[in-house]
Amino acid sequence: MNIEHYSIFLITTLLLVMVPGPSAMVASAQGASLQSKKAFIGVLGIASADIAFFALSATGIATLIIASSTMFMVIKWLGVLFLIYLGLSVLFSKSPAIKFDGQKTDGKAWSLYTRGLIIQFANPKALMYFSALLPQFIDPDKPLTQQILIMGFSLFLADLLVYSSYAFMGSYLAKQKLKSWAVGLINKTAGTALLYTGFKMALLDNRHP
Repeated sequence: MNIEHYSIFLITTLLLVMVPGPSAMVASAQGASLQSKKAFIGVLGIASADIAFFALSATGIATLIIASSTMFMVIKWLGVLFLIYLGLSVLFSKSPAIKFDGQKTDGKAWSLYTRGLIIQFANPKALMYFSALLPQFIDPDKPLTQQILIMGFSLFLADLLVYSSYAFMGSYLAKQKLKSWAVGLINKTAGTALLYTGFKMALLDNRHP
C-alpha cells in the first residue's frame, strides 16, 4: 500500500472520527458517570461497530445494501428513531443524562459495550462513508487482504484514541464539580445535537453515498 495513500486515508479517517456526534456524547457520558477505565468498554463497543461497517464495505456488502432502497431505508429509519428517542430522553429527563456531579456510578460491562455498539450502528452514514472511501485507497496491484487489514486496524486504533479522549474529557469535567446551570446547558446541547443528527440522517439519500 502506497505510504502517501495510507497517510491520506489515516488523516481522513481521524478527521471523520473526531467530528462530535452521538458516539462522542455516549463516550463522554460514560466517562463522566464512571470516572474509571471501565468507560473504555463503551469505547470498544463504538469501535466494534465501525469495524463491522468497515468489514461490510471491504467485502462489497455495503454497496449492495446502499443499492437496495428497502434495506437502506430500514437501517436508516431504525437509526433515526433511536437517535430521536435518545435526544428526547436527554432533553426531558428529570435527571441529566450526562452527570458532572463528581459522584461515580457503576455499570455492567455488557450494557456499556452494547450501548456504544448500538449508538454507532444507528448511523448508516458510516456505512456509506467506508463504501465510498475504501476504493479510493486500494491498490489493485498489491495484496488486497494486507491493505484491508492495515486500514481496518488503523480505523480501530483511531476509534480507540479519539473516543477514549472524549471519555477522559467527560471524566475530567465531572471532577470539576460544574455548576447546575452549566450541567443543564451541556445536557440540553447534547439532546439537541442528537435530535439534529437524527433529522439530518432522515434526509440521507442512498443514491448519493
